[in-house]
Amino acid sequence: MRKIFTVSLASLFLLGCASVQPVQKGNLTSGMAKTKIIKGQTTQNEILDVFGAPNIVTKNKSGNEVWTYDKASVETGTSDVYGTILIAGGAGSRTSTSSRTFTLIIEFDEKNVVKDYSYRSSAF
Repeated sequence: MRKIFTVSLASLFLLGCASVQPVQKGNLTSGMAKTKIIKGQTTQNEILDVFGAPNIVTKNKSGNEVWTYDKASVETGTSDVYGTILIAGGAGSRTSTSSRTFTLIIEFDEKNVVKDYSYRSSAF
C-alpha cells in the first residue's frame, strides 16, 4: 500500500511540472508574412496552410473577404536581487513583464486570391 502511495505521489508531482503548450499552425510573424504572402498570387488555401484559421473573418465595403490574425503574448520573468546592509544581509526578487502583439490583415479578391495585406506589431 505504501509503495502505491509513493508511486501515485511521484506521478502527481511529475504531472504538476508538465505544461501543455497550444499548437499554433505556422509562425505569425512579419517575416512569415513577407515571405509567404504574394499579392495577386497567394490563395486562401495557401494562407490557411501557413497561418491556420484566422481569428476574425469579415467583408469590407467592396464585398471582399478580409481575414484578421491576432497574436498577443505576455512574458514574465523573475530575477533574484541580493543586497548586504552592514551586518544584516537581504535578498529578494524582482519581476518584470513584457507584452508583444502582432496583427495581420489580409484582403482577398473575388477569386479568393490575396489582393492586399498589412501587419502591425508592438512590444512594451
